[in-house]
Amino acid sequence: MNHILLFSPGPTEIIIILLVVLLLFGGRKIPELMRGLGKGMREFKDAQKGEPEEKKDDEQGGSKKE
Repeated sequence: MNHILLFSPGPTEIIIILLVVLLLFGGRKIPELMRGLGKGMREFKDAQKGEPEEKKDDEQGGSKKE
């Protein structure tokens, strides 16, 4: 049980990982990635609930492009 604690990342490791991600993707791309991740999670939750897509379009004010 004690060996599990050996592999948990500390503050230094988290900072290093964040710096590497920043270097790989750049400052402009990270917000786009997070926005896409949030949208995907929201769609996944909606699919689990079984909400129809028409309801979501109505909630957004009908911003559907024709």
